[in-house]
Order: sequence, then structure tokens, then C-alpha cells
Amino acid sequence: MTIRNITCILCPQGCNLEVTVDGDSVVQVKGNGCGKGKSYGAEECLNPRRIVTSSVKVIGGEYPLVSVKTAAPVPKAAIWDCMRAINDVSVRAPVSIGQVIVENVAGTGINVIATRNVAKADDMKEKICI
Repeated sequence: MTIRNITCILCPQGCNLEVTVDGDSVVQVKGNGCGKGKSYGAEECLNPRRIVTSSVKVIGGEYPLVSVKTAAPVPKAAIWDCMRAINDVSVRAPVSIGQVIVENVAGTGINVIATRNVAKADDMKEKICI
């Protein structure tokens, strides 16, 4: 058995969790101040996942980049594969919030989506002139 000490990040309390792991199962989670801590501790020790955030080059946009994120947490082991896939992409303006930028990133089954709008550069000139 192994004991891991981690800090829960699901609520503002930041509880110090003591997670006892035996092989591929969690035996016990101690120190959680709310119900979320127990499940967080178990998942963090057995299958840690993270939201990946980055930016993608925009061609012909009012901004040169658009911020993006994974639509759901990806396995921690796949983060660098996700980043390589994101870095290989560019998108043509206009871009809308929620638009899928990369489908099934790194084979995770999770999409990468835009987190802001980026208008075409020409559209911005028209708005300014009016």
C-alpha cells in the first residue's frame, strides 16, 4: 500500500488529502472537508486529468491568435501529445466561441474549442468606418 498526500483543488477549502492506494484501487481518502474531495483524491491518484489551454494562430483575423482549451479534462499522460496537435494547427478567421478547432485531439475523444471570438480583419475595418 502507498499513501499519497495531495491538496484538493475542487473548492476554496484546499483540503490536505491523505489517499491510501493499494495497486489499482483506492482504499481510503482522509482529510476531505466536503464530498467532492473523496472522489477528487481517488481520481487524482488513479487517473489524473487536466484541462489543456493554449492558443492557435489565426489567419486573416483581427488578432493573430485565438485562445483555446480542451472541452473536457484529458488524461495527464496525453497533455504533451495534445499540445503538439494544437501547435500544428492554424485557423482562418472568423472564429466563434465554442467552435471546434481540433477534433478528437491526440486520440482522446475530446475536442479543442475556441474560447473567444475573432473577427476577420476586413470586418473590423468596416465596423470602424461606419
